[in-house]
Amino acid sequence: MTTQNRNVEIEERHVEKKTDSSMVASTFIKYTAYIIIFFGALYFLVRYVFPMF
Repeated sequence: MTTQNRNVEIEERHVEKKTDSSMVASTFIKYTAYIIIFFGALYFLVRYVFPMF
């Protein structure tokens, strides 16, 4: 049996996970605003609309 020397190229991948802190902050502010608006509307309903019934 004869063996051959094979040249095998190995591809290396280095994956770096990049986090964009401004994107995280803007998403946090957006959902915080949604929650404040939701509770504001709920407060309005409980305080002004429900007593009318």
